[in-house]
Amino acid sequence: MTAEHDPGVHAGPLVPTEQIPPWMRRLTDNVAAVTDSVLNRGGDRTRWASMLGRDKRAAAVLVLIGGSWDEAFDHPGGLPPDAEILLTERAPTLRQHSGQVAFPGGGLDPGDEFPVGTAMREAAEETGLVSEGVDVLANLPSFPVPVSSFDVTPVLAHWRDPGEVRVVDTGETARVARVNLRALLAPESRFQVQRTVMGARAYKGPAFMVDGLLVWGFTGGLIAAISEVAGWDVPWDSSDVRPLDQAIEAAGSPQTIGPGAVLPAHLRRASQGGAR
Repeated sequence: MTAEHDPGVHAGPLVPTEQIPPWMRRLTDNVAAVTDSVLNRGGDRTRWASMLGRDKRAAAVLVLIGGSWDEAFDHPGGLPPDAEILLTERAPTLRQHSGQVAFPGGGLDPGDEFPVGTAMREAAEETGLVSEGVDVLANLPSFPVPVSSFDVTPVLAHWRDPGEVRVVDTGETARVARVNLRALLAPESRFQVQRTVMGARAYKGPAFMVDGLLVWGFTGGLIAAISEVAGWDVPWDSSDVRPLDQAIEAAGSPQTIGPGAVLPAHLRRASQGGAR
């Protein structure tokens, strides 16, 4: 999809406030603050967008969050104990973002009602998600992802009736996970990752490690922004900055972070012809 055919999506709530769980309303009431949160951490949307050029492609991801409706919970961030978020681990054989943890999603297809139709179709194709238990709440502002030339619109939804999800195509997805949000946002799960190239910092951003999943990059940054805007944050050590390759090593799955993949030690040994 070229820039001239960009669908142009309105960011904001898609349903009345009373249809949104109370603990999600701070987010849906001010979706523009998600962009502000990213920019306040050093992001530069104008620079990212300029890197897409004229060949940018429209894409959407489904930010699907489950959890009880009530708002009175014993948690500093107001999250219900059963709050969870749907994440996937991309197959290690994919050309872009291989092995990385991501929201279900993908590019606009002909006939999609963008962005909701795209996000829901991709989620069904990747995880077997049944739409009947999902209430779509809002579109968040789009974010450029220069590596893949996508301009990504996150679609926020509440998983009113969580059901079974699974890996549908192993060529596309290695793992599908329902991750508890309290565990994901806990101080012991949060840190930052940094990558340097020839001595210069090439990347620094939020990261999470839970259930063997390393969440960083676009997904980690968006989760961090959503949590901040929604008021779900609890104090954590933002000075804990770890080298990205070491974090990937700790996660134990190969991930593409640039021209090639970072392989954990056991996989690196195997690729070299056995343990040494």
